[in-house]
Amino acid sequence: VQLVESGGGLVQPGGSLRLSCAASGFRISSAVMSWSRQAPGKERELVAVISSAGDSTNYVDSVKGRFTMSRDNAKNTVYLEMNSLKPEDTAVYYCSAARTGRSAIWGQGTQVTVSS
Repeated sequence: VQLVESGGGLVQPGGSLRLSCAASGFRISSAVMSWSRQAPGKERELVAVISSAGDSTNYVDSVKGRFTMSRDNAKNTVYLEMNSLKPEDTAVYYCSAARTGRSAIWGQGTQVTVSS
């Protein structure tokens, strides 16, 4: 049972990145999926959440209108489309899965650096 994030990297301010989180060992259709991030010296912050059916998403205020979370249950993968990136978006981004009655699953993280 694991989550593997990919798609991070170095991007200039105003640029875009698309993060992916591929699940194995379980079906994401049974889970509420989330993206969180942790910047150096700061606590981990919940960025976006998507319902198991994919019909509801919520975002932290600082990314509303710029980030979009989606899921493809057939591919067992969730995504985070990030546009208009700012230096303050620099962080390690983590994917997680929450299933009823089970411990949460976390990925290893992917680094996103926004810098000119």
